[in-house]
Amino acid sequence: MTVSRAAVGAVVGMALAFAGYFGGFAAFLLVAALGGLGWAAGRWFDTGGRLTDLREAYERSRR
Repeated sequence: MTVSRAAVGAVVGMALAFAGYFGGFAAFLLVAALGGLGWAAGRWFDTGGRLTDLREAYERSRR
């Protein structure tokens, strides 16, 4: 089952609206930032990213 991008956009918009209405501007920004991180992670996994790539990048940065 595939979910359309319009449906995902509507859900994200509603989540941001609820956060802004009930939690204020700081909650709106937090939800937006976490949503962006979630989108980036999902996009990375969709394009063939693997968890081992993250571990290897982390190890390279520690050297």
